[in-house]
Amino acid sequence: MKHQGSIEIAKPRDEVVRYFADPQYLGEYQDGFVRKELISGEPGKDGAVSKMYYKYGNRDMELTETILTNQLPESFESSYHHKHMDNFMRCRFVALDENRTRYDYEFEYTRINWIMPKLMAILFPGMYRKQGEKWMRQFKEFVEEQ
Repeated sequence: MKHQGSIEIAKPRDEVVRYFADPQYLGEYQDGFVRKELISGEPGKDGAVSKMYYKYGNRDMELTETILTNQLPESFESSYHHKHMDNFMRCRFVALDENRTRYDYEFEYTRINWIMPKLMAILFPGMYRKQGEKWMRQFKEFVEEQ
């Protein structure tokens, strides 16, 4: 299951990328984000592995992020592992002019192995797309307010 799109942000590319690359801002635009802990490698570099923690009501969620390629400010690719699913993310940042940036994104769920998420993916595939789009809108709003 793959989803892609883009969003235009009314800020220079370097500024957009600075907020994207700094994990201290994740909680500003990702609902439920608690913290990110480096497990191995160098922060933000290819091969770095981190644990990411989220809280949704009474439910805790833990993801393992692996940075595949960090070629910022142009692009960033990473994979995410959860006990019930794996997904891949590709982001590109295109300077439209000195004060506008297009953020292109692609999410691909490569493994779903628990019955509820699998049923949700089959019955409501837009749910996964909507979550990604929501975080992109929230990121845009956050960056533009800075």
